Amino acid sequence: MVSLGQILGQGLTKDVVRANVAAQRWKPLFRGTYALVTGEPTPEMWRQAALLFVPGAALLSHATAAAVLGLRGGSSGGPVHVTVPYGSSARGCDGLVIHRSRAFAHIALQNAVPPVTSKVVTLIDLAVEAPDAREGMRVLTAGAAAARVDAARIVESLELRKPRRYAKALLAAAKLLLEGIGSVLEAEYAQRVELAHGLPVGRRQVHRRVEETNRYEDIEYDMPGGTLTVRLDGFISHANKRTARSDRARDNAAELEGRARLTFGYEEVHEAACHVTCLVARRLKQLRWDGEAVRCRACEHFEGL
Repeated sequence: MVSLGQILGQGLTKDVVRANVAAQRWKPLFRGTYALVTGEPTPEMWRQAALLFVPGAALLSHATAAAVLGLRGGSSGGPVHVTVPYGSSARGCDGLVIHRSRAFAHIALQNAVPPVTSKVVTLIDLAVEAPDAREGMRVLTAGAAAARVDAARIVESLELRKPRRYAKALLAAAKLLLEGIGSVLEAEYAQRVELAHGLPVGRRQVHRRVEETNRYEDIEYDMPGGTLTVRLDGFISHANKRTARSDRARDNAAELEGRARLTFGYEEVHEAACHVTCLVARRLKQLRWDGEAVRCRACEHFEGL
C-alpha cells in the first residue's frame, strides 16, 4: 500500500501511476492511495489505505477496530471506520467513515500495528452506535464477556469520558460485569431477563463448597423465604461426563441446603427470555419477593407476565 505522495517522493511521475493503473498492475483504492497488486485488495489493504488517505494522526475504530482485535461486532466487509483528533481536517468518502474524539491521545492500543483503538474504547464505541440503550447494553456486556475485557477498566473509561449517548445505561451494564458476569450467556440473561423485566439483580459467581471441591453458582437471589439458584448452562461447555457429574453434585448440594434452583440454556435465554422471566419471577414470588416483573417490548407476544 502506498500513497500518491510516497510514489512521487520516489521520483516517479503521475504518468507512471496512470500507466500502472491502466495496465491493472496497481489498484486505486481511496483517492490518492494504491495497492501495488494485480489481484483484489484484501480488507487489511483497505484499512491501510484509509490510514494513508486521512491526513495526520488516525486510528482504526468502531467495527473496523473490532475486526482487527477479534471482538464481537467486527466487520471487514463494510466501510472502514477511522477516528481522528477533534479539530482534524479529515473528511470521509465512499467506504470511509470518519469519527472525531477529544480524548484521542488516550484511546489508542499501545504499540499496535496497525494503529487501532483499545478494546475498552472499541467496545464502548460499538455500544454507543447501537440503535437504542438496551441494545447498547447488550453489545457492551456480551462483547466484554466474550473477550474477557476487564470490567473495572470499562467502568473507569465510562466515568472519565462519558459517551455521547446511553451514558447511564452503559455504566449500569459495566457495573453488572463487575458483579461477575463471565460469559455471553450470562450477559444475555442480565440484559434480557433481569434488566428488561425489572427483576432484582442476583449475586454472581457465588462460591459453594461441594464434595470438598470449590464450585461457583452462576446467579443466586436471596429472598425472605429462601435462596433461588439460577444456572446458565451452555450445551458446549456442559456436554461431557465430567461436567455432567459436577452439575449433579451441585444439584444434590442445593437440595440438601434447601435452595430452590432453575436451569436455562442459551436457547431459552436468547429466544424465550420472557418465558424465562415468568418462571424466575414465579419462583421468586414463592420465596416472598415483594416486587413485580414488568413487561418488555417483546412481551406483547407473551401472555405469561
